[in-house]
Amino acid sequence: MNILEIIGYQRANLGKQEAKRLRTEAYAPGVLYGGKEQIHFYAPMALLKNLVYTPKAYFVLLTIEGTRHKCILQDIQFHPVSELILHIDFLQIFEDKKVTMHIPTILVGDAPGVVKGGRLVTKIKKMAVSAYPKDMPEHIKIDVSSLDLGQMVRIHHIQTDNYKILALPNAPVAMVEITRALRTTGEATETKPGKK
Repeated sequence: MNILEIIGYQRANLGKQEAKRLRTEAYAPGVLYGGKEQIHFYAPMALLKNLVYTPKAYFVLLTIEGTRHKCILQDIQFHPVSELILHIDFLQIFEDKKVTMHIPTILVGDAPGVVKGGRLVTKIKKMAVSAYPKDMPEHIKIDVSSLDLGQMVRIHHIQTDNYKILALPNAPVAMVEITRALRTTGEATETKPGKK
């Protein structure tokens, strides 16, 4: 799993005015929970952007007042207009407790249907996954090497190791769509039935 280190500073004042002042100084207020007690902190927005504005999934090593906490991003609030980070929540994780994270999907293989003129489409770019921290994948590989025109990979086609995908088994993940050009030429009618 990808790891990102973030430095945080404990908050002494939890008032709204203090939170507003922190944001004007390019810090985001936050809370770390899941441990023995909640820890209110603030962290530089520049560091948080590397965590928030990325397709990757990360474990976070959050250091507050010299103590390092292993955690994951749990919730984030944005300003409705400026998209400024208003507040961020982290959940402390432990090796003996399962956690849920949104893990990106990546497509692997060459789909025969694309060679025939179809268009490969990703239906789900991130999946909710439940696992112990040591088993959490960085990404989920979706094998599309057997997809012909009109065929798709569904959740239940994906092989998982020591983790569970929290989605409906029949939900489509990726498919080779038949383009309008193929429909007009009639080539799409010659394809075999897709995966069910």
